Amino acid sequence: MNGKRRLFWVLVAVCAAASVPPAVPAQAPPTPRFVVVLDAAHGGDDPGARLTSGQMEKTVTLALSVRLRSLLAARGMQVVTTRESDSTVDPNRRAEIANHANAQICLSLHATESGSGAHLYASSIAPAQPTRFTAWKTAQSAWVTSSLRLSGVLNSSLAHAGISVILGRTALPAIESMTCPAVAVEIAPERDSDNAISAQPDDVAYQARVASALAAAVVQWRTEARQP
Repeated sequence: MNGKRRLFWVLVAVCAAASVPPAVPAQAPPTPRFVVVLDAAHGGDDPGARLTSGQMEKTVTLALSVRLRSLLAARGMQVVTTRESDSTVDPNRRAEIANHANAQICLSLHATESGSGAHLYASSIAPAQPTRFTAWKTAQSAWVTSSLRLSGVLNSSLAHAGISVILGRTALPAIESMTCPAVAVEIAPERDSDNAISAQPDDVAYQARVASALAAAVVQWRTEARQP
């Protein structure tokens, strides 16, 4: 009888153990998404400059934005664009889109017939310490130092791709209201050793090289941002 009772309790213990679900290992919290805003300059009622090829700047910047968006999305980044079509977007709205997206970076894309290669511009606004309440027209002041560092990363990547670069600072109405590192990237024609144009900003192969270099720079920036 005692043997049966002992067997009964052994079976109860085995069943109880089997009913306990296995321990689930703790999972690390997901890595926050890295958000990039691409701002295709001009659009709609604002055509921008006319290139020698006959294309308008607004068309070139949108094409470059679409190409770069695909490259960045393929690298696991969340990409927000200020426009997806030939639409008018004023500077305040461009800044609102970037700030609402909590962007880690914004590239404002432009095209020009003057000069050569790529022109990188950070805002000329004076740097300032972040404050709880930021003035709209000078929000970039807390980020301009980071924007200058971003400009350096973009410069290195473009130069590595064989694209000449000019660095500068200027007034940038949309960027000056943004609360993230932001740089205006202006694509000029590619020129040979005799200063003759070898590729216009709307040249597909040239745009592909520029977009690849910009994407590589953004990847590097993301990597550096995630380092402790």
